[in-house]
Order: sequence, then C-alpha cells, then structure tokens
Amino acid sequence: MRELWLVRHGETTWNAEGRHQGQLNVPLSPRGVGQTFRLAERLRASGVVFDKLYSSDLERAQETARPIAQALDMPIYLDPRIREVNSGRLQGLLQSEIEAHFPDYVRAVRADPWNTPRPQGESMAEVSRRVEAFLRELPSGRFLIVTHGGVIRAALKLALNLDGDTWRRFRIQNTSITRLAFPEGVVASFREEGYAITVGDAAHLERWAEALTTDEVEAG
Repeated sequence: MRELWLVRHGETTWNAEGRHQGQLNVPLSPRGVGQTFRLAERLRASGVVFDKLYSSDLERAQETARPIAQALDMPIYLDPRIREVNSGRLQGLLQSEIEAHFPDYVRAVRADPWNTPRPQGESMAEVSRRVEAFLRELPSGRFLIVTHGGVIRAALKLALNLDGDTWRRFRIQNTSITRLAFPEGVVASFREEGYAITVGDAAHLERWAEALTTDEVEAG
C-alpha cells in the first residue's frame, strides 16, 4: 500500500491578495507562518510515522516543510516535479487583470480547463504528467508531500479518474491535508487505481483547534 499525505503550502502574501503565483517564489504571510506551525504540531502529536518527507522546490513549499521536518525529525527531499502549474504571463496578476488582458485565454480555459495552457505556461494536463511520473517512483509506504493546490487537484483527478471539471471543485485550503491511498501493485499508472481518505482537511486551523491551543498555552 502507498499512502500519500498531500499538504498545500501555507498562505502567502499573494494568496492573501488574490494574485496568481505559478512558479514564482512568494514568501509566506505572517498568517501562513502560523498555519505551518499549527500543522507541524498536529502531525507531531498524531504520532503517524512517515517514510519520507518530500517538498516542492518552490520557497513557499520549503517554508512550510521546514517546521514539519523539525517537528518530525526528518530530512526534506526536494522535487521540482511537484511544483505548482507554470502560469506563464499570468503570474503576478489578479483575476480581474487576467480577464481584462487575456480574454481569449479566459474563454478557452472555461471551455477546456484541463488542456488549455496558460499563456507561455502549462496546462493542467501537462502538470498531471509530471506529477504522475513522480508518483510512479514512490515505493510502498506512507509519504508526506508538501506541494501546491494545482498539484493536489491533478493527483485527485488521476487517482479518482474524475470527469469533466470535477477536479476544480475541491476546496484545498492552505496547509490542508489530502490523503490518497493506492493498493499494492499499482505501479504503471495511477489512473482509477486510488481512493481518497480525506480531501482538504484543515482541522488544525478550525476554531476549536485555536481554543485548544490557547488552553494549552494558558495551562503552561
């Protein structure tokens, strides 16, 4: 059995502004830094043992992975194949700016969001091919993978063979955990072979978790 814990990076300053980041390096916001430490504590307290910790080589993913690595006493292995989609000329823009400056792209991506490439960038189909190549190399075991929303949605589409634009309808919050499992022997392809255990689990950021953290601090 291969079990993947896919973690989206913490909130960045551009996430907060609503700007498309793509593969640009954008730092975590103060809120995002706090999210990463909450996640790291949740994983430490869970007692779950991971065989390896992977991270996208983009800085926002590495910033998220470092507190986790420290909490779990694990090294981080970087892999560029689990980078976010290359958004090309859309990087740094707000959605309103994209709609104003790239109307042909907006029409095309609404008609076919999976196969339409970003201007001078990638399509989600291209992202899925590099993600699948990464996943095929993983042996049996449990792996923690710090990555990006686009990569997680691509993995969900691959694993569950999702039709149409269903892959776009998952809410993948910053530092949320999406767990996928693949039966023994699935090596050649991940299509239709996996199942989801959780999707977009961000319980460590919920109000009850905040109250628990406060109580623990006050209790010393």
